Amino acid sequence: MSDIGAEDQKIITLARAARARTGAAEGAAVRDETGRTYSATSVALPNLTLTALQVAVAMAVSSGAEDLEAAALVTAAGTADASDVAAVRDLGAKAPVFVAAPDGTLRTTVA
Repeated sequence: MSDIGAEDQKIITLARAARARTGAAEGAAVRDETGRTYSATSVALPNLTLTALQVAVAMAVSSGAEDLEAAALVTAAGTADASDVAAVRDLGAKAPVFVAAPDGTLRTTVA
């Protein structure tokens, strides 16, 4: 992860911790325009299904965020789903989405 900054490494670490804490398939974190961070995991209930990034974005919005600086997704999948990127873009049009493996290794960045 040496090709990204410390603040971006931090949200990958937060996403990894959320994933590990709950045993979820995915963990995510976002950083808003004030530097606040929000971490989340996917939600799979009988009547509500959200991806980890969708939950993290929703948490940011419900806390008053007006923009996102960056987002991170930790997943065994190779990339982020289009719906995840779209959720990030709804709030942060220019925010990079860092996709990392479960061990924290950066796989790709969706610009």
